[in-house]
Amino acid sequence: MLHAVIMAGGAGTRFWPASRAGFPKQLLDLSGERTMIQSTVDRLGDLVGNDRVLIVTNEQLVTAIREQLPHLPDAAVLGEPCKRDTAPCIGVAAALLVKADPDAVMIVMPSDHVIQPPQQFQSAIRQAVALVAVDERRIVTLGIPPTYPAESFGYIERGEPLEQTCGESAAFEVVRFREKPAAVVAQQYVESELFYWNSGIFIWKAATILDSLREYEPELMERVQAIADAAGRDDFDDVFQREFTEIRGKSIDYAVMEHYEHVVVVEAPFQWDDLGSWGAMARLRDADEDGNTLQGRVVAMDSKNCIIRTNDEHLVATVGIEDCIVVRTADATLVAHRSDEEAIRNLVQQLKERQWDDYL
Repeated sequence: MLHAVIMAGGAGTRFWPASRAGFPKQLLDLSGERTMIQSTVDRLGDLVGNDRVLIVTNEQLVTAIREQLPHLPDAAVLGEPCKRDTAPCIGVAAALLVKADPDAVMIVMPSDHVIQPPQQFQSAIRQAVALVAVDERRIVTLGIPPTYPAESFGYIERGEPLEQTCGESAAFEVVRFREKPAAVVAQQYVESELFYWNSGIFIWKAATILDSLREYEPELMERVQAIADAAGRDDFDDVFQREFTEIRGKSIDYAVMEHYEHVVVVEAPFQWDDLGSWGAMARLRDADEDGNTLQGRVVAMDSKNCIIRTNDEHLVATVGIEDCIVVRTADATLVAHRSDEEAIRNLVQQLKERQWDDYL
């Protein structure tokens, strides 16, 4: 039985001021009419039923996610008591699935990516599931062909092609996972044509990832197993709070991927964007004749190459500006240069230091 686990606990600080702790980017309509989390669930199509979707988020977002996805049962949204990175998140999800379905196969994916068209995404998932069926030890990931030497993505180095690809996309053994590189190294990766961007999308048997975590992270798995054992009991919430809080956070790449031998990468046949900052809106939405990407009630006079977002209740008008980001919310306005988006994280840190929590 195929299950989908969607990781939706990110903060999205580079999308401040629209993205806040209580309403982060996965709840925003950044790439279209649907929010990021809604689009992620939509993308699954008929791969899995509503009763086989599990969204893991932080406990503050449970209500908001349920409101955006009313067709899913309440049990489909699990709220973590604290942030502990992807390995604990995936471990808990896998352990809960195995308890209900010992033969469960999992799709694990982030909630804040833009993928088009969904039919090609579904085709790649079916191919990955078939590869797992051939060899249940396999962990399959989807690799994105790089279009530029990105420093903000992890990379996957591919090895020998598989003789049996189980689908239309190329599939390879994985040599190793590489961390985010310096610019010169990223350029070498792209030129070699042996590397993919790491999409963070994985397909595996739930039992396989649990066995791997037991081997490489036994202390983590003791806590995870205690949580799974409490599922269905009256004290589950208390056990989850206590055990999860004691877990040492670690990414699944560090915990498993850098050690595991039976990893396969399928070349993604779809268009992909990780929507990492406001600049992504220019890639995903149509621009006007002056290169401006506008959302909401905006008048951009003599303005060029700007990204401007507001809502329909508040007008934003610009005159004679270029290469700027302007984002207006009910209580805050951001004006920044497009070339300095990373500084938005530093700005959020300054707000924390000033204890201006109402703006976070």
